[in-house]
Amino acid sequence: PHRRFDYRPKTDPYCQARYTFCPTGSAIPVMKEEDVIEVYRLQAPVWEFKYGDLLGHLKIMHDAVGFKSSLTGKNYTMEWYELFQLGNCTFPHLRPGMDAPFWCNQGAACFFEGIDDAHWKENGTLVLVTTISGTMFNEMAKWVKYDNETGIYYETWTVQASPDKQSVVWFDSYECSKFILRTYQKLADLGAVFKKIQTNYTSIILFSGEPIYLGNETSIFGPLGNKTLAAAIRDFYYPFRPYQTVREFFVDLLKIVDHVILNHQFYLFYNLEYWFLPMKFPYVKIIYEEVPLPVRSKTSSGV
Repeated sequence: PHRRFDYRPKTDPYCQARYTFCPTGSAIPVMKEEDVIEVYRLQAPVWEFKYGDLLGHLKIMHDAVGFKSSLTGKNYTMEWYELFQLGNCTFPHLRPGMDAPFWCNQGAACFFEGIDDAHWKENGTLVLVTTISGTMFNEMAKWVKYDNETGIYYETWTVQASPDKQSVVWFDSYECSKFILRTYQKLADLGAVFKKIQTNYTSIILFSGEPIYLGNETSIFGPLGNKTLAAAIRDFYYPFRPYQTVREFFVDLLKIVDHVILNHQFYLFYNLEYWFLPMKFPYVKIIYEEVPLPVRSKTSSGV
């Protein structure tokens, strides 16, 4: 499972985002107990603001949740995404003078007033899924604070043994849709009753035989580390580096195909540790499959 941490570390100034994280973010308000709050499922193509529906055709979607207070009439949006964009969360930087790959892979929750109706409706989804009380919203807000302070690293990949729905999942992703699913489940546990509508989410899956544990940064790249393994990991990540020319891109693409498809190799960084994945056909796949809205658990608090 994705590891929980005691606190969120400060980000290194080396990590820079092309687009500011949560530029209009605000604190989550305290709602009045008697308020009735509508909860909306929000989904749109990734980078829809720049590329429109382009990634929507590939079913690469971003998820969020919206709220509307009946007492104040105010709308709010809540989402979880990368602090330094998707590429930095998926692959590291190879910095000069540093043996270990350098990761800018934190993710976090963003809450702000308003719902951009056009953004979510034009190429995606904006639909009411449940209503909750102000008390339930306030309890959810406490949970969001805990979740945000302890689940701090973005993970792009789901890794499983085969395309079969019953296959073993070696590693689960930790991205925007997982946050929304956790939020829905928390609301269900607090007593929310969800509408019976179909809800689909994007997963990017790697297919692998049983992963092999390699170690952490110190044990691999430290003074007493494994220099051969360290060189292999750096060599694997090198073709994924940013800011390439067109020619470099195609040369590096051939290197990626050689590593992943021809030699069945992938090095995964998960919970601050490195794993070797013996890749299997079909190697990688983007799926858009249904995950039903939750039902209230028998142990819920009954708020």
